[in-house]
Amino acid sequence: MKTKTKAVAAALTGTALGVSGLAVIAMPAGAQDAPALPSVSAEELVSSVLTAEPSALAGTVTVDNQLGLPAVPGLDALTAGTARVYNDGAGKTKLSLQSEGSERTIVHDGATVWDYDSADRTATKLTVPEGEGSAGKRGQAAGEGRITDPAQVTATVLEHVRATSTVAVDGTATVADRPAYELVLTPKPEERTLLREVRVAVDSATRTPLQLSVLANGSADPALQVGFSEVEFTPQPAETFAFTPPQGTTVTEKQPGDERPGAQAPGKAPEQAPIEAPRIIGEGWDTVVTTRVPAELMAGAPAQGRGDRDDDAGEQGMPMDPKALLDQFGKPVSGAFGSGHVVTTKVATALITEDGRVAVGAVPEQVLIEALGSR
Repeated sequence: MKTKTKAVAAALTGTALGVSGLAVIAMPAGAQDAPALPSVSAEELVSSVLTAEPSALAGTVTVDNQLGLPAVPGLDALTAGTARVYNDGAGKTKLSLQSEGSERTIVHDGATVWDYDSADRTATKLTVPEGEGSAGKRGQAAGEGRITDPAQVTATVLEHVRATSTVAVDGTATVADRPAYELVLTPKPEERTLLREVRVAVDSATRTPLQLSVLANGSADPALQVGFSEVEFTPQPAETFAFTPPQGTTVTEKQPGDERPGAQAPGKAPEQAPIEAPRIIGEGWDTVVTTRVPAELMAGAPAQGRGDRDDDAGEQGMPMDPKALLDQFGKPVSGAFGSGHVVTTKVATALITEDGRVAVGAVPEQVLIEALGSR
């Protein structure tokens, strides 16, 4: 996918992932009988999740995605199928994603992160800064390049919305054949959000989150549901986290910060103006993320032939010009902020102006307009 298409596509989809804190994790097992467990308060349960030591485990996970995102070529990772997750409990992790005829493998061995794609036989090697190669509590921010498992993701969600939520324990459930407590976070009345609640199934023995469901207003079914379909909490062999690129693999080495907005290799002139570093406005459920996409990316002319099309998109006849994408998936709007497009999903809204300003959040359109006014 071309650079300018990626920039706008990220605006269309990034918030929905950010709301849940999830990229590619898991789908829960079907509902089973509620087990009898000792009573626990909501605060005790939240505290135990955030302070518990990471567990060594191996499990199978998928994603049940009903976010209502537009089908943008090149962003098929949002609907990835099953995956295998491994964790040694001490900072080493492995994620294997299966797709038709190929596999993507991401391994964090404590000092290096390898990201290998068998489809094109390419690998990225990222060196982890000293001091970030060991695991801390689940609530601790993950270092750059760390693979986030369901426990770390849930900890991030809890810390982000805990203070602006009503938190309760809503009975018990069985997930992945393990007894779990049902933790429910509901936005307080003053929060302006599209979300109704977030539900987390917490393993009763290890306090590991097994399932997370995001429910939007006006819908009885989860917009996004993640968790283990099967999991074993057992020590993992050291060789699980060792990776050597297969012969013939093209390896690219990167350093932390290479992918940050505005990052540029020393002595190399930028090809275009960088995307502005994101700015966080507000907190809790109605948090808004704003940024700015360079004007030249927004003003791309319609592609001539296949010169500005993704190969797959070109075959399908789908325009890959950013403005064409916004015209197709967005609603034209105007106001004090100028003019632009609004793209809405079940759990998120994005406002992209003609001059490249972007605001995204799990909020109604008016909250985004106010956020742009505060820039």
